[in-house]
Order: sequence, then C-alpha cells, then structure tokens
Amino acid sequence: MKILINTDLTPNQRQRIESVSDQIHVTQPQGQAELLLDASDSDVIFGGFNKTLFDTCSKLKWVQVLGSGVDGVLFPEFVESQVILTSAKGFVGTHLADQTWALLLGLLRGIGRAVRERNWDNRMSIRHATWELSGRTLGIVGMGGTGLEVARRASGFEMEVIAVDPETVAPPSFVKSVRKMEGFYDLLAESDIVSICAPLTKETEDLFDLSAFRQMKSHALLINVTRGRIVNGPDLIRALEGGLIGGAGLDVTPEEPLPPDSPLWDMPNVIVTPHVAGGSPIRQDRTVDLFCQNLERFLSGKPMVSQIDKRKGY
Repeated sequence: MKILINTDLTPNQRQRIESVSDQIHVTQPQGQAELLLDASDSDVIFGGFNKTLFDTCSKLKWVQVLGSGVDGVLFPEFVESQVILTSAKGFVGTHLADQTWALLLGLLRGIGRAVRERNWDNRMSIRHATWELSGRTLGIVGMGGTGLEVARRASGFEMEVIAVDPETVAPPSFVKSVRKMEGFYDLLAESDIVSICAPLTKETEDLFDLSAFRQMKSHALLINVTRGRIVNGPDLIRALEGGLIGGAGLDVTPEEPLPPDSPLWDMPNVIVTPHVAGGSPIRQDRTVDLFCQNLERFLSGKPMVSQIDKRKGY
C-alpha cells in the first residue's frame, strides 16, 4: 500500500510511520510535479489535500488531513466518493482551549486595553470594568474536543458550564448540561461568556447574527477560535458598537486576513489574534501519532479515530 506524505516531517516522524507495517511504501515528494506523479497511484494521503490531488488519484482510499476543521476540502466530488476522511478533531483541543482562555482573560482583566493604549492613567477605568469568573456561566457552542477542553479549564475558575451541540453528547462531570441546537438561544441568554468551539458547516455559517446577539447579555463576552464565518462580520460590529454584547476575543474573523481598516482592530473591548490558536510545538507529533494509530486500524479493518462524516462536515 502506497502512502503519500504531503507535509513536512522530521526523519523520526517519517520513521514512526514506516515502522507501523512492512505492507506500506511511504513517499514524501518534493515539488508539485513530483507530488502529482506520486499521487496518481497512492492509496493514502497524509497532509495537504485538494481537488487537484483528488482528480489525480486513481486508487485513493483514505485521506488524513492535519487540521481539525475540514470545510476547505469538502468539494462535492470528494463528499460523494467512498474515500475515508479523518482529521485531527479531538487532538487540537488543548491549544485551541488555551487560546480561548488567553483571549478571555485578556479581555476580562484589561490586558488588551493596557497593551494597546500604553497609558498608566487608564488603570482605574480598567479596574472598574473587570469582573470575576467564579459563579458565572460559560456557554459552549460545539461540545467536541475543543469544547471539552475549554470546559475543563472553566472548572478551575469555578464556573458553571452549559453547552449545545447538534449531536447527543453526554456531559462530563464538569459540564452542567449539553442541549441540542434547539437550545442555542437559551444558552446565549444564560451565559456570561460564549465560546465558539464548532466547525464551519452550512448550519453554523452566520450562526451568530444580529438575532443571536440580541439574545446575549449586554456584558457577555464572545470568544471564537474555530472558524470566523460562524460569526456574521457586519452584525458583530453592530452588536459591539450598539452595546448588545460586552466584547469579543477573536482568533478567527469572518474575513481573513482581517482588513487593516476593520473597526475591530481598534475597539477597546475587542482582542484580535491572527489565527494562531492552532500553533503548538507538539502538534505535529500528536498528528503523526494519530495517523499511525489510524494506519494500524485501516490495515486491520477497524473503525478509524476522528473520522469525518463528509456530508455533515464534522
């Protein structure tokens, strides 16, 4: 079985893959021409994937992408094919959750303002704007791997955690309840912090529009580290300018890169980071471990870990 590696790996990482079985042949092409040539008879692709590769492959059976979200590869021909898709969902939650809390605390404790304004005279206004998390409610939209890790960290701040998810999810001990998406507006109305931990699908695109913002508490903070287009950009600006919500921490934005003239950059109650939540020095090792685990399962006909339902988009 031929495996095409379409990402940068260390020699050790490649060796770990090759050691899974003597039934596999691993290639790591250099350059586009070599990539397409190797793809033509590859059974498995690990790493970057697109329609050009898909159209080139005649034997493809399984694709393991590096990221958690897969909206960028769900073109119709691939969705309708029998090719298995697995992602890193459930394995990137730790650093996405860390970014969530960095943004949240940066807003709550005035760090964003202090860095931006560089003015000692603002200290009393920053103090008066702070509030504590203990006893407050965190609402999580999307109770997958990222949502789980965000919730786990909330328990250390003595918060009550509620969540919504399109699937039936049994709440862990540190989550009060997980409702279906019909309870979305109720979650917004009850939450002091709302954390978006969902993938981008047809159902979640523009989920946070003006109607949604009108359900939120006027002091509530919105944090988004997954996909920017889950939030309607113009409606977010209207909600912030109109006082419908208290602030936003955004690692992803509806338009990327965020235009230099976007008012989000300069709002005192907004922190923007340039889509960096996926960064971790051990992320690639985690993904290689996941691929090796899935490769063993694939070779033995067992169910895959982090397999995507291509029609649902997650």
